[in-house]
Amino acid sequence: MIAKANRNARIAAACFAKDSGSRVGAIRRARQGVFEILPCDRGNGLENRSIEKTVRMVATVNYELER
Repeated sequence: MIAKANRNARIAAACFAKDSGSRVGAIRRARQGVFEILPCDRGNGLENRSIEKTVRMVATVNYELER
């Protein structure tokens, strides 16, 4: 899951870099924030019985931009 978040962060950084005429450099700082495991279907009264869950992870990655 963390690897997927890192890939998504680099893809988003590449889009910003392209728009500014730059390219993505090294990671300057990275933090893992919230990590939650939630019921898949909230509100139906069966949240605690279902083995299906939704996982949410927030990661913040700052990259250097290079010209």
